[in-house]
Amino acid sequence: MQNFVAVDTAELEKEATRVLERLPKKFRSRLHNVAIVVEKKPTKSQLRAMGLDPERDVLYGLYEGTPLSERSAFHPPLLPDKITIFSEPLMRDFPDPTELRRQIRLTLLHEIAHYFGMDEDEIEDLGY
Repeated sequence: MQNFVAVDTAELEKEATRVLERLPKKFRSRLHNVAIVVEKKPTKSQLRAMGLDPERDVLYGLYEGTPLSERSAFHPPLLPDKITIFSEPLMRDFPDPTELRRQIRLTLLHEIAHYFGMDEDEIEDLGY
């Protein structure tokens, strides 16, 4: 049996920061007014809003805001956009630290793609 080192929320936040720092400059420079937060788990209302069953479905990350592709200079967003990474399902489903870091990266890139206006099919084509 393999022993895994536990990863805490602070390490999860550090990994999210590393992912952001490694984004190509042309994308990183366009991330404006976006809060990246780590929360324990999604609420039932967040799951329902995504069309997910709170009793069966899992959500690792969530983008909330107005995608860049839908913005207008005449109607800028009033609040910052928000990308949430959910620590509990990530740490439960990926107990191996290497796999957890990989999934954090995939999750964050997936949510950033939503910020840039990509839909699920386009994101899936990219492999996220």
